[in-house]
Amino acid sequence: MTVRVLVADDHAAVRSGIVLILDGHDDIEVVGQAEDGERAVAMARDLRPDVVLMDIRMPRLDGISATRALSGITDVLILTTFDLDEYVFGALRAGAAGFLLKNTDADGLVEAVRVVARGDGLISPTVTRRLIAAFRGAVPTRGPVPEVGGLTPREREVLACIGRGLSNAEIAVELDMAEATTKTHVSRLLNKLGLRSRVQAAILAQELSPDIS
Repeated sequence: MTVRVLVADDHAAVRSGIVLILDGHDDIEVVGQAEDGERAVAMARDLRPDVVLMDIRMPRLDGISATRALSGITDVLILTTFDLDEYVFGALRAGAAGFLLKNTDADGLVEAVRVVARGDGLISPTVTRRLIAAFRGAVPTRGPVPEVGGLTPREREVLACIGRGLSNAEIAVELDMAEATTKTHVSRLLNKLGLRSRVQAAILAQELSPDIS
């Protein structure tokens, strides 16, 4: 399957560099480039890419607002110069599927696009712990924590696995079920919990552990 990607960044040189990297792989196709957030939203709604690579600081509409506007339409992978600050927090709350720093090497960028296209979030147990610590220490919680009481026992198991940073394929192996079934459980639990992304689910799982089981 070819992964269709939209690249959004206000610096032409950065966009060109990203496109050059991605175009070197047969399983990835860059379907468009946007120089600001408004253009990114419009193009994503029209082209329906599998992944949008989104910068945060852009004119007319910032990447966080653009990500929020694209929730439920496509998966957004944030590219940022900033590590674990208010920009990243905002992006995750807006529903970003993950984030990368702009100093990520070419192989890391390509693999990140593939990971997000598969429906997996870019998060590891170590990163999750850092995010939780930062959220608790620096950013006040907005709104009530979602209740997990409405989840089935299997959905609770899947949520716990997401909190450990497991991919869909890894969850399928651990819980002895098909990967397609795993994806269905992930989709249903996100909907029940009112979450925008797998990354949000991972953060919630860490906050609630061990109350999930």
